[in-house]
Order: sequence, then C-alpha cells, then structure tokens
Amino acid sequence: MNTHSVSRPLPTRDALAASRVLVVGDVMLDRYWFGAVDRISPEAPVPVVRVTREEDRLGGAANVAVNVQSLGARASLLTVVGEDEAASRLEALLAERGIRTALGRDPQLKTIVKLRVIGRSQQLIRVDFENTPDHEVLAQMLNAFDAELPQHDAVIFSDYGKGGLAHIPQMIQRARAAGKPVLIDPKGSDYRRYAGASVLTPNRGELAQITGAWRDEAHLAQLAQQMRSDLQLDALLLTRSEEGMTLFDAAGARHVAAEAREVFDVTGAGDTVIAALAALAGAGMPMRDAVAWANHAAAIVVGKFGTASVSYDEWAR
Repeated sequence: MNTHSVSRPLPTRDALAASRVLVVGDVMLDRYWFGAVDRISPEAPVPVVRVTREEDRLGGAANVAVNVQSLGARASLLTVVGEDEAASRLEALLAERGIRTALGRDPQLKTIVKLRVIGRSQQLIRVDFENTPDHEVLAQMLNAFDAELPQHDAVIFSDYGKGGLAHIPQMIQRARAAGKPVLIDPKGSDYRRYAGASVLTPNRGELAQITGAWRDEAHLAQLAQQMRSDLQLDALLLTRSEEGMTLFDAAGARHVAAEAREVFDVTGAGDTVIAALAALAGAGMPMRDAVAWANHAAAIVVGKFGTASVSYDEWAR
C-alpha cells in the first residue's frame, strides 16, 4: 500500500484478535444463482438462464461482522430474523464463520433475501424478499444490547433502512456512556437519530441527500463540519469511491486518495471500511490513523466479486 498515507503500523495479529466489535443492524441473505444463457425466452424478450450453481452469502450487517472477523478482530452480531428457511441458513453461515450471535426471532418477519441471477458473468436481475419487523422484537433487542455491551470494545450500527434499528438513539447513548466508540453506516434522510455517535460513514450520494450538493472542497468541508457540530459527532468519514475518502473531525479534514487498482465490484466496500475502522478503534488506534488502513482494505475488496471480505494477511501486505 501507499505508506505515505499511513502514520502508524497495523496492529499485530494478536493485538487485533483482542479487539471485540459488536455489530448491530439489519441482516440479509445474499443468494446467487449462476447459470448459462443460451437463448431468449419465447414468452417475453428476456434471457433464459439455466441455473448451474447456487451460492448463499451473508449480507447486510452480517457481512460487516464477516469483515470484522476476516480482518482479524472478533465480531458479535445482534439482529432480528424471521423463523424461516433463510434465517436457518443465515444462522448456519454465521456459525461456520465462528461469529457470536444474539438473534431476535419474529415469526411475522420475513428474513430479508436478495436473490441475484447471474448469467454470462453479469447480474441479470435481483429479486428482494422482505417485510418490516414487529416492534416487540426490537424492544427485546435493547436488553440484549445492554447484556452484550460490556464485553465489547467498539460498536457498529449497520443501518440498511429495514426497520431493525428502531432503538438506535438509546443504544448510542448507552454505548457512549460506557465509553465505547460508536461507528454508524447511515441510511435515509433523517440523521438526527445518529446524534452523539463517534463517526458516521456516508458515501457521496448519502451525504448529498442530507446536505444538498456541494460546490467545491471548501463548501463540502463547511457542510460536513456543520453536520458534525449539529449531531455532536466526533468525526464524519465521507467515502468517495474513486476519489478515496475524507475524514472531517475537530482537527479539520484528512483526505486519503484511492489506491490505483482494477475495480471489479464495489458491493460491500462500505462494509469493509466500517469493519476496519471499528476493529482498529477497538484495538486503540486513533480514527485519523485508522482511515488510511480502512482505505487500503476497501481497495482490496473492490477487486473481488460480490459480497467479499479481506484477510489480515492481505491487509498487512
């Protein structure tokens, strides 16, 4: 990696293994059907895919937990799922990865499944199965959160806007009162519920949805610092795709340029960024130093297909 952007080395494998991260949020099962496309359907002008292989991967907050674990820290996952085949599959995949789970069960909830049909190495269609969780299960999550909090060094809220984080303001308050860094991957148009977090990690589109478009870097810095002040955040990290990422904190702006690599798939890059930041925060690294390492992890993951993760060895290279 570009060592000029790094001001402190990556923690040792042992130091990172002692970092415990609690991931809270909406989980989903990313289901892939791969197949051959030999003809167009006689029923409609669409390709016929003859499915030859099926693959299930952990998505949403579960992919964030996978990234934390893959990078070398320890992850626990707190979430709500249904009582269906997809929930059982998620549970099995999480167990395979050795990720501790506190799963709320809601029989009325359809576990979120995103089915992607892939033909000729490209996504032809995505089909989503989901509904909104019942409030009672979310209330139970608050007690589970209180029980898990003391055993962890950092907390990630991975918000996909699916309703699993109804109690996020109370959770942020409790985590900060316990002295834990709180990192949030935000969603939607109301960021007030994230007030008091350590750092938010919106991408360009998500931030512009809240602040409106910016004219130049100076205007962006003004908007970001205003949001930081309004929401009482320690920092705001803007992920900027091919432009790298910029951290806005009390000391000003710190920009880290993207590493030049072939980009194969940006799916889940945001998950890798926040997982890296939390793993490093849990190991005691200041956010300003952690940003360059998070940027490096993101550069590796975009070179992989689908919802992927980065190993400690790849990261340390």
